[in-house]
Amino acid sequence: MQIVLYQTDMAQNFGTVVRTAVTLGVKVHVIEPLGFVWDEPKMRRAGMDYLDRADIIRHKSWNKFLETEGEKIGRLVALTTKGSEPLSGFKPLENDYYIFGQESAGLPEHIHAMCPARILIPMVEGERSMNLAVSAGIVMYDTLNKLNALP
Repeated sequence: MQIVLYQTDMAQNFGTVVRTAVTLGVKVHVIEPLGFVWDEPKMRRAGMDYLDRADIIRHKSWNKFLETEGEKIGRLVALTTKGSEPLSGFKPLENDYYIFGQESAGLPEHIHAMCPARILIPMVEGERSMNLAVSAGIVMYDTLNKLNALP
């Protein structure tokens, strides 16, 4: 499994996702532009010393990501409140790429359309969405657990 953060707005969320990914051995792809400066102190604070050990690949755009990763991508999996399949019943594959959208806007429709799987983390009715970093942590742990790949 790999995590893809699409144009993340908040350095704190980015740092927290990276820290969780390091502890679980998961690669993180970052699609630019970002809503923060890459070396911003908030980002480093949230990721602490984990940023130095992280497996992060930066991509200048969605198209550059597709060019670079291309055939390595087994399946694009969108995490979305518009998803039809709950995470609990989703059957992951080892080479799935889980895509998380911007905190402010989610994923653009053209990316949704490219994803054969659109999953959601069920929530109490009436709530808008979960925090990006919390959602990514839930997905990483759940997926690795289902694949019997926890560290």
